[in-house]
Amino acid sequence: METRFDLFENEIAAKFAKRFAGTAVVLQQSPLPRSTQELVSLRASQINGCGHCVDMHAKEAAAAGESAVRLSLVATWRESTVFTEAERAALALAEEGTRLADAHQGVSDETWELVREHYDDDQTAALVCLVGLINAANRLAVITRQKGGSYEPGAFAAAFD
Repeated sequence: METRFDLFENEIAAKFAKRFAGTAVVLQQSPLPRSTQELVSLRASQINGCGHCVDMHAKEAAAAGESAVRLSLVATWRESTVFTEAERAALALAEEGTRLADAHQGVSDETWELVREHYDDDQTAALVCLVGLINAANRLAVITRQKGGSYEPGAFAAAFD
């Protein structure tokens, strides 16, 4: 499968990407821990089959000091012992928020209660926005068939400085 379309070579898409990246900066500067942000982005990207985003978030997390063990276990976080209760709540929200079409009620009350138990209002807002943002990014990359494998840590931030 070849990449269908280079969004960065199109004027409209490039303008959109710059604004889209600005929303990512707001979340990166939020009080939601950066490791949680990367784990959530990685898990949603795995579910959506976005090789480009899995590549990006695994490498960004590793560059920020995330362990190979934790990165390799994100897809099986329920059956793993390496995630905190707060991270588990965030990963549950990421999964349920990503699989909206698979669940008639969307995010369960149980998951929402766990999120609220571990995250304050600003962290919760950032987490909810992050789940929406990464799902949008996954769709852009999957629709245009962006490939994973060549991402270099820091490249996303550098592209929009």
